[in-house]
Amino acid sequence: MPYGFLTTLALAVVPTCFALAAPRRPRPLAMVAFFLGVAVNELPFAALAWVLAATVLCFVQGDLNSPVVMGAVVVTVAGLGLIAWRGRRALPVVQEAMGSVPVAGRLPSYGRVLFSPFLRRHRAVERIPNLSYGPAGKRNLLDLYRHRARPTGAPVLIHLHGGGYKSGHKNSQALPLLRHLAEQGWVCISANYRLLPEAADFRDHLVDAKRLIAWVREHGPSYGADPERIVLAGSSAGAHLSAMAALTAGEPGFQPGFEQVDTSVAAVIGMGGYYGPYYTDPQASPIDRVRPDAPPFFIVHGDRDTIASVEDARRFAERLRAVSGEPVFHAELPGGQHAFDLFDSLRFHAVINAVDAFAARVLDGRPVK
Repeated sequence: MPYGFLTTLALAVVPTCFALAAPRRPRPLAMVAFFLGVAVNELPFAALAWVLAATVLCFVQGDLNSPVVMGAVVVTVAGLGLIAWRGRRALPVVQEAMGSVPVAGRLPSYGRVLFSPFLRRHRAVERIPNLSYGPAGKRNLLDLYRHRARPTGAPVLIHLHGGGYKSGHKNSQALPLLRHLAEQGWVCISANYRLLPEAADFRDHLVDAKRLIAWVREHGPSYGADPERIVLAGSSAGAHLSAMAALTAGEPGFQPGFEQVDTSVAAVIGMGGYYGPYYTDPQASPIDRVRPDAPPFFIVHGDRDTIASVEDARRFAERLRAVSGEPVFHAELPGGQHAFDLFDSLRFHAVINAVDAFAARVLDGRPVK
């Protein structure tokens, strides 16, 4: 049996196992499960094609002569099939979560899912990189995405990356969502913000988020944006920061030097978010900041998330529903791991469909020109 094939099989078996049954405890093992399993969990078709191609090659060469190895191939293929099936189940789940709000029922073809994570281009979208929105150097830079037709009066999506407030970078997360919305005529922004240890405390993160909203208010129209239709989105820690920014709208203590600027937003989207207390500041907790005038929220989380608790997201949604006068939509994605928004997958396409529906529900519906 060729060692190359055995290595290929092992590189598929281990991530497949972690994708199917990711442990949450102990914490170090949960982190290993995330890092090894997340790509296969979102791109099972690519892994399946890789395993099948290696198996066929080994068979043609007459080297596939071990029943044990053949059994491992069959089990791995079956596991990848189950992972793919769970990814497809995301669509009916988000459709149910949106209730009476219609969600598009189409997902991309299998061919596109297999190759688009690597080959798809968005020729209609232009990216304007490294615009400065604040005084903190490279940590106050944003990338702006818009349609090359340069629409006017466009709704705005601001995305804040995850990374536990210690790592992460713009232009690295939720890119399929940003590019999709830009193709639809939105102006989309992916931004850096100060991280630990450069940020002294949570206030520095929050000031940056609000400074970003203020930048859109002032400069957005120059890029075709409608500053009255800002949707704030975030992944993981970015979801925490987005929620905190929305739930502290109008608090001048978080807007030094721009206290009079309106930093409210039209809606919030949290993906794989953490909604509890910040490291050194227990008051920096979205679940303890819910308010009756909170904007509409769409909270989406993988039910196999080993980094941010799905139960925590569920409690936040329930608490928000009990207090807020605006709609709160909450979806738990079957088989979804943390950072599902990194990939152009079936699961994330279902979420993108739901974001389209959510935006149509909570914005005023004025057309993009």
